[in-house]
Amino acid sequence: MLTPVLAYVMSSVGSMLGLLLTSRARLVSAKEGRFWLVGAAVAIGGTGIWTMHFIAMMGFAVRGTVIRYDVPLTVVSAVIAITVVGAGLFLVQRGGERRPFLLAGGALAGLGVAGMHYLGMAAMNMSAHLSYDPLIVAASMAIAVAAATTALWFTIRVRGALRIGGAALVMGVAVTGMHYTGMHAMSVEVHEMTAPIAGARPIDFMLPLIVGISVVTMGLLLAVVLSPSERELRKEQEFLDRLHAKGAPEVDFFGTPRG
Repeated sequence: MLTPVLAYVMSSVGSMLGLLLTSRARLVSAKEGRFWLVGAAVAIGGTGIWTMHFIAMMGFAVRGTVIRYDVPLTVVSAVIAITVVGAGLFLVQRGGERRPFLLAGGALAGLGVAGMHYLGMAAMNMSAHLSYDPLIVAASMAIAVAAATTALWFTIRVRGALRIGGAALVMGVAVTGMHYTGMHAMSVEVHEMTAPIAGARPIDFMLPLIVGISVVTMGLLLAVVLSPSERELRKEQEFLDRLHAKGAPEVDFFGTPRG
């Protein structure tokens, strides 16, 4: 029971940080905003989705066989999660609130997240045969697309600490729901072990990866805390708009002339 709770908490934390970073991206220049969006992709894709997945997998065991993980496939699954979330974020930020961009970004990110999940499952080596129920797999993919679309909608519409916190809790439910739906689709048939199982134990490589992503997450959180608040950025933008209307040169948050 502990790992589902920890997985949900990690998913919610990553989602909340991602929403905070995207809220910053909306209020700065396009060039600076790209850096915030990259951070949001790492937070949502790396912490909220990939780390959640493998924390949940820490509680997965099959009686009669040990489980080992293919390290390259597991690392690739992390790259996929971050990349597809980043692509969805950039697509939605580019399109604003236009529905085609939101739906396309949600489909791209959702199918990518589902791909990450099943690639992560394929990275498991065990003395058993895995099979999947096609209908439940399709349901998990539909949940992934819906969850990704909802998450991207939140990134362009939700503002304020309380609303971001609430949205993150909803995103956590959606992401973990997709994971456990995908797990429910799987059937395992154990057979006799005839050779040593290749791969690494979860604790040998997943723990360092999870710790590494967690450190990056803390760094991103620190960047948010130390950067100007959303209210300060809005006031700065209003001030710059007034200066621009009067023909005065633009200055940054610290009063330094831009350009």
